[in-house]
Amino acid sequence: MENIKAAVHTRYGPPEVVRVIEVPKPVPGDSEVLIKVHAATVNRTDAGFRSAVYFISRFWSGLLRPKRQVLGCEFAGEIEAVGSKVASYNVGERVFGYDDERFGAHAEYIVMPENAAMASIPERMTYREAAPMTEGAHYAWCDIRAAKVVAGQDVLVYGASGAIGSAAVQLLKHVGACVTAVCNTKNANLVRSLGAEEVIDYTKEDFTRTTRKFDLVFDAVGKTSFGECKALLREKGVYVSTELGKGGENVYLALITPLFGGKRVLFPIPTISREVVLWLKGLAESGEFRPVIDRSYMLEDIVEAYRYVETGQKTGNVVLTMQ
Repeated sequence: MENIKAAVHTRYGPPEVVRVIEVPKPVPGDSEVLIKVHAATVNRTDAGFRSAVYFISRFWSGLLRPKRQVLGCEFAGEIEAVGSKVASYNVGERVFGYDDERFGAHAEYIVMPENAAMASIPERMTYREAAPMTEGAHYAWCDIRAAKVVAGQDVLVYGASGAIGSAAVQLLKHVGACVTAVCNTKNANLVRSLGAEEVIDYTKEDFTRTTRKFDLVFDAVGKTSFGECKALLREKGVYVSTELGKGGENVYLALITPLFGGKRVLFPIPTISREVVLWLKGLAESGEFRPVIDRSYMLEDIVEAYRYVETGQKTGNVVLTMQ
């Protein structure tokens, strides 16, 4: 049996629990495709499942030890083999996609079902550019849809230079919202180039002191609270965070605040489908969306990649290359 390289973790913990070893090359079933991975990402989803800091994640990943030992939820690569029942894809086709149920992209090969959240890579896009197309964008889009943002509304995005935040700015512009972005000095010009009309530099001013009111405050990094941001919201305004909040407060606030008919918290459960991936592909082809890339690491340097992601200072996405 042929072996391949993969980044494996057999226990929960810090980045150092991950090591690159040889594992058996996966074999596709009748309705699956075998993909030679050219690029993947190391992101907050991977880090969260690896560390299991949120104990609740273990109900999916394994209570005592990880069931999915090879992480990596988004990828870009080339189809090397297809199952006998596969009709949508061909050998040699370049594809990108997302899977946070089975993971597996931190390896030289991955198997994906034909009907998975996956699509062909836009013609002029490289593997490195395509790999980070889905994770941050689908989280951002899930929250934007849940808040029912429409053209002309005012939205504040806190953490606008991260993977989720940089995608949110672009997707909000796609629906016609007016975006105020909160980031640091280094990334101010970047978020303006993504479409933000106004930028608040949190290193120089307190964003909660702005006199503007918003229909949505979207915390893309989970570092604020409803209490801090409530005064920024219009009468029927919505607060959304990508994290649970202190003591899991965002979950119960999402249950309680809608009962009073005023300002409220939403905590939608993110989902992704092939249709969403195809939609993101279309936005990339039209120039309305491009994932921001901070830096790249080789597979052998994945521990360093995790360490950098967990500084909380990355701009956009961290890409992992296999070759």
